[in-house]
Amino acid sequence: MRVGLYPGTFDPITFGHTDIIRRATVLVDKLVIGVAINRDKGPLFSLEERVAMIEAECVELSRQTGCEIVVHPFENLLIDCANDVGAQIIVRGLRAVADFEYEFQMVGMNRALDDKIETVFLMADAKRQAIASKLVKEIARLGGDVSKFVPAAVNLALKDRLGV
Repeated sequence: MRVGLYPGTFDPITFGHTDIIRRATVLVDKLVIGVAINRDKGPLFSLEERVAMIEAECVELSRQTGCEIVVHPFENLLIDCANDVGAQIIVRGLRAVADFEYEFQMVGMNRALDDKIETVFLMADAKRQAIASKLVKEIARLGGDVSKFVPAAVNLALKDRLGV
């Protein structure tokens, strides 16, 4: 069984994330969505809320694709998380060239830690490339409409959390 790990903070999950998840399901039999706890980033949503949002968005996607999708919070090294869940592949989404430089460094470090785990980059769909959770939160915080960037339930959660 091919197992892939798609890590991120997903604060909150966006259509950019779900695009990468959908396309990753054709590469693996089981896709683990690794939700980084990362307290340093000061997430808007708690770990439990982020996990619940991802699970809700992936139920139908798993049914449609036939790929098992599970959500797994983690706070350790990415490469250790990959080993914990039995992943042979780490899936990373790229939006722009700027993402590549950072990701390139991460691949080098991860390969030095464990060269049996491959990293696969998936480019976000052209209409989803500008979507970033940080920007979505800022637009929502200022009262802008983010319904084009996030699932309906996430949009409601943002409005509720931000009081807009």
